[in-house]
Amino acid sequence: MPELAIRHIEYDSIADPGPISVVRQEHKLGVWVYEFFDEPWAGNSIDFNFLAGDPFHKLHSCFVAAWFWCAVVAAVLYGAHQIFTRLAADRIGEGLGGFVVEAAAALSILIYLAILWFAGRWNQKFSGAGFNYSLLTGICVGAGTIAFFLLFQKGGPLSAVPAILAGGAAIMALAGILFFHEAPSWQRIVGVAFAIIGLFLLRE
Repeated sequence: MPELAIRHIEYDSIADPGPISVVRQEHKLGVWVYEFFDEPWAGNSIDFNFLAGDPFHKLHSCFVAAWFWCAVVAAVLYGAHQIFTRLAADRIGEGLGGFVVEAAAALSILIYLAILWFAGRWNQKFSGAGFNYSLLTGICVGAGTIAFFLLFQKGGPLSAVPAILAGGAAIMALAGILFFHEAPSWQRIVGVAFAIIGLFLLRE
């Protein structure tokens, strides 16, 4: 079994007790990097030196992007959001229901900000442009919530929501390519095409 040496790793143990961890199993090695920084933290580059065995031995990395679990949580919460909207649509008006949804969302965020403040982890920056874009986002969320209430009240099925969200994803993908200079790929283009097709199939 080859040995692995990682040379001269430095990190701030107060700010982050473990930005790098290594998990070793028999004939396997997993390396996780939890956070990437603008400035290098290592005094020297990280050297993976195999001190014995085959120098061309392949190391299978187990890197997970820092945003991955945030995406998983967001997906679960947004799915639950639509389920609860469907349950509420027949029991409350779209205007009042939308207001309750957005008020509850504002309260949840206020609690999150309070936790950051009292825990001494306040890192919230502010700018006029950021405020304006956030305001537009809130308007879109509020109007979208009312639209979903109306959709369910008019008999729209819950199973239609994924295709609707896929249509929104197609808009985001196109915006990313056209306005944010994200690299286009055939996978993204095919995904956008399928999302638009799925949205049109909902007409029946």
